[in-house]
Amino acid sequence: MTFSDDALRRETLIQTKHMLHMRVKQIDKETAMSVIELLTKRGKLIDDFLLKMLKLGASSELYEMAKHQIAAGGKRVRPAMTVLCCEAVGGSDEAAIPAAAGIELIHNYTLIFDDIIDRSDLRRGLPTLRAVYGDVMAFLAGMHYREAIFEAARRSAKAERIEKLFSLTIRKIIEGERLDVLYEQGGRGSEYISKMRFKHVSEDDYRRMIEAKTAVLFEAACKAGGVAGGGRAPEIYGLSRYGWNCGVAFQMKDDILDIVGETERLGKPAGKDIEEHKLGNIVVLNSLEELSKPERDEVLQTLRSQKISDSAMSNIMELISSTKAVERAYEKTKFLAQRAQMSLNALPPSEAKHILLSLADFIIERTF
Repeated sequence: MTFSDDALRRETLIQTKHMLHMRVKQIDKETAMSVIELLTKRGKLIDDFLLKMLKLGASSELYEMAKHQIAAGGKRVRPAMTVLCCEAVGGSDEAAIPAAAGIELIHNYTLIFDDIIDRSDLRRGLPTLRAVYGDVMAFLAGMHYREAIFEAARRSAKAERIEKLFSLTIRKIIEGERLDVLYEQGGRGSEYISKMRFKHVSEDDYRRMIEAKTAVLFEAACKAGGVAGGGRAPEIYGLSRYGWNCGVAFQMKDDILDIVGETERLGKPAGKDIEEHKLGNIVVLNSLEELSKPERDEVLQTLRSQKISDSAMSNIMELISSTKAVERAYEKTKFLAQRAQMSLNALPPSEAKHILLSLADFIIERTF
């Protein structure tokens, strides 16, 4: 590779990042801020109930540990979706709160274990629970979250349906996490993982993983809201499909941001998927389809190395930026957002429905 080629690829990477950051302007900034504010308003409705669930049966020390995960913040997208979906079928905010809190507890429960599995020290710009308390204490805090989840379910409207929904959702997320680990190309010494690791990951494999790991919780959030609000079967089905498509789009956008996002805005290091040897990233998979065989082999060899150096990371990022992988991934998120919006046709007009329609656009245009 010549010096001019290196310079060109660096410039291409810069342009790709700039392009992604400019896309958010396709949605009027005031509209985007309005969506964030409306989500935050509804997301905050669950805070007192959520903390109450965490406090039940916990010593003061365990409660402080458990609170660390919640105190780190988060967008509260999923519980806000539960509240909005409840409103969209004619239910009240209050009717949605226990189920919405349970959804947020599931989300943070999975993040605790995800950080242990990935050995992550930073999330939302703050030290992870495991970074502060160690893996053993983080594991115990996660077990406490599991109990809080089902206590929230038992206090929900249509408690039996919500509890079954939560149980099925957690089981599917665990399978998604298992696949995510097996799609990694290196970095773990387990005999089982080495034996079962996927040497090739297709886009169908990738979709199977993110549908289980991410989409099912978005689907559950929306379905729980519809159930708690007393929605009719066609309405609940439409909300479920809305959540499913939003969840797949959300994960794909996360993958895009992992490659071309800014660490400061993400709250975690950019390029983290590559550092963790992950082949289960839509941008990486798209780029492999376009790269020449020697370039493709170079990417795979790097992902399969025991440790990825800064220079190797930089080279992979430049190779990816020489392709249209980001643009292609973005087009897929747009299609999914449109499908999500069409799924709401079964619902009558309402403010909640309008926000849900805007939220689908925001999910794919966000820069964090």
